[in-house]
Amino acid sequence: MSHYRFIRAERAAYPVTILCRVLHIARSGYYAWARRGVSARATADHALTDQITLVHARSRRTYGAPRVHAALRAGGVRCGTRRVARLMRAAGLVGCHRRRRAHTTVADPTHAPAPNLVARDFAAPTVDHLWLGDITYVPTWEGWLYVAVLLDACSRRVVGWAMADHLRTELAAEALTMALQARRPAAGLVHHTDRGCQYTAHAYQARLASHGITASMSRAGDCYDNAMAESFFATLKAELIDARPWSTRRGARQAIFEWVEIFYNRQRSHSALDYQSPVAFELALAAEAQPA
Repeated sequence: MSHYRFIRAERAAYPVTILCRVLHIARSGYYAWARRGVSARATADHALTDQITLVHARSRRTYGAPRVHAALRAGGVRCGTRRVARLMRAAGLVGCHRRRRAHTTVADPTHAPAPNLVARDFAAPTVDHLWLGDITYVPTWEGWLYVAVLLDACSRRVVGWAMADHLRTELAAEALTMALQARRPAAGLVHHTDRGCQYTAHAYQARLASHGITASMSRAGDCYDNAMAESFFATLKAELIDARPWSTRRGARQAIFEWVEIFYNRQRSHSALDYQSPVAFELALAAEAQPA
């Protein structure tokens, strides 16, 4: 079939007789195919490929077949995941692949860590029940840019974030301040991080205690104890940071702000949230909680 399409595409430049002879195809077979025209299935595939390409572009070329399929389904398009994967391969469309993130936690031996209250169970029945914190770094030509975030385990939403050219406690504290001001959580919230010195610092722990927040910390050197936060940074690196070099910290800051607040929180679908964005998931939870 692909040979027939090639002949049709090149027949303006070369005689059909010569093309068929070179490709070892009978002219009668080609003309019979040409008279039948394009099949309904091929026409439908072409139309679906256009929709897939649009969804992939809107995802900033990050979605693979499962997320593209979920977006199409949400838009009322009926098709299978395998068909979407096949058409994406044919169109050369691929999603992002994560890379392993380097572990940069620096513990302070003079500060005792909090116990691990999460024990790798990141299930949260409601928002503001469990927050997960972590810090990563972004290389720029000016030097490192450090990024601290707090995630809500229920909705995967970034509820607080901060960026700076240092790793002092103020970096993590700024992310906490944003989260507290935006969410105003009730007492009893669990705040889970690694044992980095930013989180074990007396000033940071005192801030948690003053808001009735219980601290929890993963075991030393065990990234799986804070896997959800690690997964978020892996996504950030794969979909944004590793996609291009960053000449300035300011440029990286602007791009990360836009990715987090506009794309990740409000647009990017999550398989764990039935392919909803964190904000859409929280709105749905709030609607369900309203009395009938």
